[in-house]
Amino acid sequence: MTTSGPGPDPHALFREAFRQTPLHELLGLRFAEPEPTDGTVIIEMEVAPPAFNGSGNLHGGAIATLVDVAAGSCAGRASAFDPLAQSLVTADLHVRYLGRPKAGPVRAEARPMRAGRMLIVVEVRVLDALDNLIAFADFSAMVVERRDPLAGAVPTDPQTPDL
Repeated sequence: MTTSGPGPDPHALFREAFRQTPLHELLGLRFAEPEPTDGTVIIEMEVAPPAFNGSGNLHGGAIATLVDVAAGSCAGRASAFDPLAQSLVTADLHVRYLGRPKAGPVRAEARPMRAGRMLIVVEVRVLDALDNLIAFADFSAMVVERRDPLAGAVPTDPQTPDL
């Protein structure tokens, strides 16, 4: 991400937009602290009822959302993506479910594999608190011009990054 002179810090705006996303709040998604410095993004999620399926296990859709959020965050950081002028959209997501967590929270560790000008490829490992691998995913995102929100969506400030 690039900034030109004084003005809003895109990284700070991105983190604030992340915190204000209702789905992230519902699932209890949060950045792991401290953040890695090697380009990896780690997002954690509690193993809790809002993320359970009808049989009381962690829902595959909740895991896929965790993967998508971690990979998208990683792609945004690994590229020249400008969150104030562009949108980063998921182009492809493939999740392989390998087991269920034995302890929470679970975490998605996203690493960039290739960051081109328009296409970013990321791999993600989802582990439980005991370091058991519960899912593996590959993800690609495309950088496109910023899009208007969907009809009925809460209007956003033009300085809010598009996630």
